[in-house]
Amino acid sequence: MSLEGRFDAEAGLVYVGGDARQRYHDSRGYGYPISSNEIALSPVEAAHLLYRGDLEAVVDDADGTRLDFQAFVAREPGEGFGVRFLVYADLRSRGFYLSPADESWVEDPPTGEADFAVFPRGKGPGDGEIAYALRIIGERTDVPAGELAEGVLAVVDEESEITYFEVNREAPTGNSNPDVSLPDRCEADLLADRVVVWDPPLELYERLFYGQPLEGREYDRPTLQCSLLEAASLAERGAIDLDPATVRERGREVEGERFERRLAVYTELRERDVVPKTGYKFGADFRTYAAVESVSELDHSELLVRVHPADYVFEPRDLALDVRLAHGVRKTMVFALVDDDGGIEWWSLERLTP
Repeated sequence: MSLEGRFDAEAGLVYVGGDARQRYHDSRGYGYPISSNEIALSPVEAAHLLYRGDLEAVVDDADGTRLDFQAFVAREPGEGFGVRFLVYADLRSRGFYLSPADESWVEDPPTGEADFAVFPRGKGPGDGEIAYALRIIGERTDVPAGELAEGVLAVVDEESEITYFEVNREAPTGNSNPDVSLPDRCEADLLADRVVVWDPPLELYERLFYGQPLEGREYDRPTLQCSLLEAASLAERGAIDLDPATVRERGREVEGERFERRLAVYTELRERDVVPKTGYKFGADFRTYAAVESVSELDHSELLVRVHPADYVFEPRDLALDVRLAHGVRKTMVFALVDDDGGIEWWSLERLTP
């Protein structure tokens, strides 16, 4: 026999008595217990039970109206209810239990902008284990960088298709630290938007992967063309005979304040034993190599890095484009968010199939 629920609009909850606790919560992970029999459901949970026919109707406390699934969904005023219902129903169909992230009974509830706590497949709210925090948005909902949080971001497009992104906060690391020292003040010339380093030791390119050799010169000490970022890094460390401030000033002339953000990221990647090279052909700031022993034995780069200011606002469509491109070339998309003091937050996004 189907049960009926009671909708308290002020509390934003649907209460169900009878044997609801055993039928819906204990055996299938819906809602949270109020008593030995009664449970409270979020509107999305109630809508799902109505949709499946497990809950016969919901009676509105305010006016006594008896609501079926269609009437309940039409009356539910909560912002984003439609996209949350679609994702909730999709994950339920995949065998997951999930509960509103702000429920007081959820142990170690997710923080930030999460909508639901998703439990490992085969586990429920009473098992004390959360697989990940889930945030749900529509494709036109922008995401400020400050609202990024570890977990899963589900984006529902205008045709109700769902894309899941796994979001992690973790700085890149590598072991590209060969036992090779930088040279001392190699002769170099600053051109319009790059630097030429004359006759540096071969290891500067072959082992440390700075610059690109000038084609057509068969010497043991090649002539290297370096980007302004590479040149600024080398100048700061005394490896070329250019004033670091002069190189940085030229960088700002070429690309404005963006240069300083990119240089901060470039420098930190090198300090983390990761080798960054231009990501232009992939539409990114950098592609990176975690383990460079020799350029002649170079593996594929692992990451694409895009640099943004700390207050950047992401558009879901751009996120989808970046992540899809990185996936298509067997790389992970990483965003480096740089604050005014040069501090960096690292976020990676990858497509996820729950």
